[in-house]
Amino acid sequence: MADKERGFAGRARSMTASSDESGPSSATVRDDEASGSESESKPTVTVNIHNPAVTYGGLNPEIEENIDIIKPVPAHDLRRDATDRWRTLGSDLDDDPNIKGKQRCTSAASRVLSPDNSSTKGHSDASPLLDLPTELIDAILSWLIPLELAAVSRVCRVLRVHANSDTQWKRHVLSNLPGHQIASPYPCKSWRELYISHDPHWFLTKHKIWFCDRELTGQMIIVRYDERRGCIEGYQLLATRNNEGSEPWVANRDVHIHHFEPTPKLHLDKPVLQLNVDSLENLIRERLSSPPFGNFFSEQPMHINNGTDPRFSNFLLAKPLGHSALVGRMANEFPHGYVWPPPAIPARHRVTGQPAGVHPLATSVNYTRSTSQMWQPRNRSEVSDQTFRIRQWMEMGPPTLGVHFAEEVVTYSTLDPVLYTPTAEKPWRGIWVGDYSGHGCEFLLLHQPDDDEEENEGPLTRLEGESESEFQERFLHQRVYRGKLEGIKLTGDANVPRGEYSFVADDLSDDALVGFSEHSPFEGVRVVHSKGHIAHMGFYNDKYIESQLFLISHDRLAQYWVSFGHISYFQRVDIDQFLVPK
Repeated sequence: MADKERGFAGRARSMTASSDESGPSSATVRDDEASGSESESKPTVTVNIHNPAVTYGGLNPEIEENIDIIKPVPAHDLRRDATDRWRTLGSDLDDDPNIKGKQRCTSAASRVLSPDNSSTKGHSDASPLLDLPTELIDAILSWLIPLELAAVSRVCRVLRVHANSDTQWKRHVLSNLPGHQIASPYPCKSWRELYISHDPHWFLTKHKIWFCDRELTGQMIIVRYDERRGCIEGYQLLATRNNEGSEPWVANRDVHIHHFEPTPKLHLDKPVLQLNVDSLENLIRERLSSPPFGNFFSEQPMHINNGTDPRFSNFLLAKPLGHSALVGRMANEFPHGYVWPPPAIPARHRVTGQPAGVHPLATSVNYTRSTSQMWQPRNRSEVSDQTFRIRQWMEMGPPTLGVHFAEEVVTYSTLDPVLYTPTAEKPWRGIWVGDYSGHGCEFLLLHQPDDDEEENEGPLTRLEGESESEFQERFLHQRVYRGKLEGIKLTGDANVPRGEYSFVADDLSDDALVGFSEHSPFEGVRVVHSKGHIAHMGFYNDKYIESQLFLISHDRLAQYWVSFGHISYFQRVDIDQFLVPK
């Protein structure tokens, strides 16, 4: 293992011994207007974001020109079309003529009842349902979604009492608050009133993890419910490094290990999203005063600015794109037709997105009028419970005469829980934070996709006469150390942006095994071949390079960037610790 590591570092060092001599301290910014003779006599380099606390044993990744020197590795399987089955969770129901539009959204709160199911017209006899004991009626109604409960409450007085009971509505509220079981409907008078006050936005707290398409860096927020104020709020997730620096590895002094002790936290100074509770009386009054068929609003103001803050925000529901719209747009290279989330991230719903600052949804009247049906839901059946948007702008001056400018629309998407929930056979699935030197901490989805053979497998059972330790060893080699491990950025940087691969280990099995480390701090750690993703600033001329992945534990990994001569860490993030306000 050590000999192989020395070989990798030696090749990287011999590739440019001169590049390290021109470190960041002596680097100058490239001048495109410089004459040819001056360029030949005085070589210049372009400095990327610098981190003075760390060093590199090979090529310095902070120098842009070094990216061109590194030899790439094949990455054909990472540039597949977005309609690949690994990248799509479920099917695009809106393109199937045999499936009604009401089934598009997986959210129970977005389903629409047909008139035939909600009316008793033509039936003079009393329903035999009323002859059942009270407990059985409640049990039957417990299978209904909120809109169906509302329809049942209009049948008769007896069913109205059952359908409006707090027993039914408390269950629906708590089902949308994972990891946070509140005890009271405060500040509302009942659980039904609390549910209605935040309908149809409960999917925000249900999915809790949201990431956006802002610029190249993106942003990740955690959405939760604050029972003290009765509001749904979302705060940006950040991470800070407690111990910066680097040190040579004892196995190879030319390889430097970057220290990484992250502390994830929420930026609580100002929420990114806030939906305040409203009284049932106000909601009914507002909807009754609306024109017929006009009581569905896809956009809602968010009152989160104070008196001196010129920034304003609106919350927008989103409509998922159909399969036909996705095929043509997502087959393109970055930025993938401005579809969000991008192809690397598996998703049930994808929507229209654009770069911040030039967003046609915010700036073009013609775009809004001609294509609004593609991105704006007109009723509940078209609402996605996997995506939403936030419209932001600034106003200067008094409210009546203020100037409206700097408007942008940011698109957010969530992750299916199966993608980040670890299992015995996929123990590295989850939300992780990684060390990206001068770029700081970035969040990733560690994805372990299933293949067809795994889906048809039965459970692995212990053989006769096999000890527990022997069974566990066989389980590791047959069910754990196999398949892909993909690090996909949920937040990014100016070189490799959000939504793109950071690293990929094509195979965790013995076929891709480098060996087992024998030196501190990686004694006994399994090491497999991987490839790291690098690019020039602006995600220009991206390529995959040779690297190695250290499987330290199910909660911590390390990536050896061979040509750069450094090892960086990745660590699992416990998202549930942020769901309950303190």
